Amino acid sequence: MTVLEDRIEMAEENGELTLDELFESLERTTPEGYKVEIVEGAIFMSPQRDTHWEIIADIYEQLRTKYPRKRLKSDVRVDYPGHLNGFASDVTLVAEGAEKTPVGLWRCQDVQFVAEVISKSTAQNDYGPKKTAYAVAEVPVYLIADPYQGKCHLYTQPKNGDYASELTVVFGTDVDMTTTHLGLTLSTDEFPRD
Repeated sequence: MTVLEDRIEMAEENGELTLDELFESLERTTPEGYKVEIVEGAIFMSPQRDTHWEIIADIYEQLRTKYPRKRLKSDVRVDYPGHLNGFASDVTLVAEGAEKTPVGLWRCQDVQFVAEVISKSTAQNDYGPKKTAYAVAEVPVYLIADPYQGKCHLYTQPKNGDYASELTVVFGTDVDMTTTHLGLTLSTDEFPRD
């Protein structure tokens, strides 16, 4: 049994709503144009902003030069270790040959890269509990693009629930990921600032 399956089973035994039940309920009530995530059991809804979308699209397009569309996901739910963590990351790369679970979700163990573009209202999640959950799940490469700071933060080498390596670059500077399994350099020249 995985850590994630163990947490879900514990929630079910305690009479607590599961991630599936929470997301099913939220799907009926979430306004169009909003992204929903559950971070440590708390529900977050945020509207898609133009700046946010431009950065997501730029990252996606650059990854598409190397990876097939079927491996790249955006705003697709993946459950991560920790208490009720169902994230819909801005950009996710799954491993070659990865398959969905019987209930139709991607497994966090198959995630090779995650990019989050900061929104003011949920920034603390991306820098805090989500970063921890990605490290615990051993996502090899985690990128935060922060249009308020005008910086990208690249986290690599997950170990013991944290990332051993961090690189920070200002927008307009390339993010060198050639030493990671991604094997590419990400241009930030066109990333807009807020």
